[in-house]
Amino acid sequence: MSLRIGKLLGVPVKLHFTLILGVLLIAWTLAVGYLPSEYPGLSSATYWLIGVISAVTLFASVLLHELAHSYVAKKNGLPVRRIVLFIFGGVSEIEDEPKEASLEFKVALVGPLTSFATSLILWFLQYPASVFGVLVVAPLEYGAYINLLLGGFNLLPAFPLDGGRILRAGIWRWKKNLLQSTRIATRVGVFFSYLLIFWGFFFIIVGVFIGGLWFILIGWFLKNGAESSYRQTIVSEALADVLVRDIMTREVHTADPDAPIKDIVETHFIKYKHGGFPVVKDSKLLGLITLEDIKKIPKEKWQETKVSDAMTSCEKLKCASPEETAVDVLMKMSKYNVGRLPVQENGKLVGIITRSDIIHAIQIKMELRGKK
Repeated sequence: MSLRIGKLLGVPVKLHFTLILGVLLIAWTLAVGYLPSEYPGLSSATYWLIGVISAVTLFASVLLHELAHSYVAKKNGLPVRRIVLFIFGGVSEIEDEPKEASLEFKVALVGPLTSFATSLILWFLQYPASVFGVLVVAPLEYGAYINLLLGGFNLLPAFPLDGGRILRAGIWRWKKNLLQSTRIATRVGVFFSYLLIFWGFFFIIVGVFIGGLWFILIGWFLKNGAESSYRQTIVSEALADVLVRDIMTREVHTADPDAPIKDIVETHFIKYKHGGFPVVKDSKLLGLITLEDIKKIPKEKWQETKVSDAMTSCEKLKCASPEETAVDVLMKMSKYNVGRLPVQENGKLVGIITRSDIIHAIQIKMELRGKK
């Protein structure tokens, strides 16, 4: 669950609910452990206040880091769906893979460089801010250190961290093969994730429980991220040259808008076992009737309710074009959480494409690639 807080540089920014837990955990760690040793003699309330301000500074720094990625991506024609901040940091959801290794390098490198620049600025701001006391100086000092750490950590050659993407860009430029480069970078990323998890368990054994737990969680998150990014690259590569017209179903069973729901259930849903059917009249697409639409209608009213009364109308419907790429359509399905899209050309229904069609195309492509 995420809360949208607005747009920055034209990119929607969302806060995941785990961010609250992240702020509280970091504030607690600082208020109980780090701050009393660095700034002795303050009240518990002061430590907590500085801890919360410092935690917010951390996530603001992460947002700045991700905005740098998004800015360079958008300037080079890569669409950015959104930025999401959560307990482990943040992520810029760039919809397309870079087409060139040099662009991958630029998008990846700008994040750590931004963090290093932020660290330097916050460090120098401590001196004029000293007149305002520890409530201002302590968060600035923490922000300087944490941005230095953020930039350095992201430069680890562990995909999908920035350093891992820089590594992939280098291998990609050398091997001229994105999939092979991603496979190598993913293995390095998984190796580093296991190192972090091992290091976390070691910390717990020697008594540093909170620090060890953070290392374990970050390692686990890094491992999942590396494997997920590799799967995404496989899908993008497999569907790179596949258009909707190549895999869509052209012979479509359509529903009459004036037919009762009861008839459509018997003549379409039971007979063909599909999850939805386009509603068409005079070759014009009016909408889509799905099992979910039918479930909203009480069974005793199926005979008196027309398909047109239950369907999702064309105005609310997401459609595909025959010339769209299968990758774009798959992302559209994921974005709107639908399993099928009618395919329209010049206002007429020419087919339907389902998630199963795309998955089948991926499987065929991967099998053929394996036989080469």
